[in-house]
Amino acid sequence: MEHGAFMVLVAAHIASGVTGAVSFWIPLIGKKGGALHRKAGRIFTTAMLLTGTFASLMSVLTLISPMTTHPHLVGQFDADFVRGIFGWLMLHLGILTVNLAWYGWLCAIHRNDRAPLRDWRNLTLQAALMIAALNCAWQGWRIEQPLMIGMSVVGIATVVTNMWFLYKTEPRVLDWQKEHLKALVGAGISVYTAFMAFGSVRLLPQLALNPIMWSLPVVAGVSTILWHWRSLDLRMRKLRA
Repeated sequence: MEHGAFMVLVAAHIASGVTGAVSFWIPLIGKKGGALHRKAGRIFTTAMLLTGTFASLMSVLTLISPMTTHPHLVGQFDADFVRGIFGWLMLHLGILTVNLAWYGWLCAIHRNDRAPLRDWRNLTLQAALMIAALNCAWQGWRIEQPLMIGMSVVGIATVVTNMWFLYKTEPRVLDWQKEHLKALVGAGISVYTAFMAFGSVRLLPQLALNPIMWSLPVVAGVSTILWHWRSLDLRMRKLRA
């Protein structure tokens, strides 16, 4: 039963993930603020919310029955490893994806009005991600998997920077754009990380902990965020000149 339900979630997760991975590029490299940007952004955000939700449900089934949901890993990894990587780590990444997509969308809708971003749903997502990240680090330490500890830092940093913006005393005019960009590019990083790291496991299980598979999307995504942030800063300087 668990395996059947798990495979249905895998199919839905892949479908929404592919949709998000494709639509991600339209608002990123296209003209900002136009009708196409907004439409593609809505598609991407919806896809990421679904992808993160499906990943979280998959992780719960893995925690309940690790080897039943991953029969192809029987004999290669033990139950603690599967529960850690495909259970606790995936739960953390699933909540991270939902958090980033929702937060990034709210930043675009409300812009410099931060009051709606402090509603119970968004704040609950911040708390849920912090708990998931700390638990991921703890579980990684318990089973001696440093990758889990390293990835938990992403979730912790996300919550800290999100809360910093939500309660910043004097936000700058373009701060909402930086947060919008950070969050949605971050959600894009998560989907490409899932494809490269988790997806590769079915073909080459030994790549499950390969740091290159995990670091490439993160490095590319963070570089993209910093490049766009610099562009926004230059734009602000021109407006002030």
